[in-house]
Amino acid sequence: MTDLPKIDVVMPEAELMARVEELATRLAPRLATPDWTAVSILIGATPFTSDLMKALARRHIHPVLDVMWLESYRDARESSGRVVVRADIARNVEGRGVLLIDDVFDTGRTLDFAKQHLIAKGAREVITVALTQKPWAPRGEMGVDYCAFDAPGRFLVGYGMDDKGLYRGLPYIGALD
Repeated sequence: MTDLPKIDVVMPEAELMARVEELATRLAPRLATPDWTAVSILIGATPFTSDLMKALARRHIHPVLDVMWLESYRDARESSGRVVVRADIARNVEGRGVLLIDDVFDTGRTLDFAKQHLIAKGAREVITVALTQKPWAPRGEMGVDYCAFDAPGRFLVGYGMDDKGLYRGLPYIGALD
């Protein structure tokens, strides 16, 4: 067994869960009609999506769930600048609202690509949500619609985020240097 590298805890588990609950409270009025599909971007957003869906259910909001596997990092710590569709959504989104869920809003390329992809498939509207956003991430019209918290400008791991496939299962968000 290898030792963990030094991982600084950026957001402990209890605070993370409180932020997800707060985000669900903010999203609930927007998602009050039954014609919504939540689309999680694999793999990193999986834990966040699961917890957000449970938080929405506690508010009697039950979107259809689907996934889209997009990749722009592979095993690097920086985006390649190119988004690749590894697996597309399985359900029809034509005429539906889509809640597009990602883990980290960084350059904005992945979410913008996914948003345009879903609009091309006939989505009525696409609302973007990210667990966290980096300090340099686009803001305003080009930014994410909803975000749980602002992250430091460091490489994040845990709660679905990884370093070459490692540390996704940590129950907190940590930072590596």
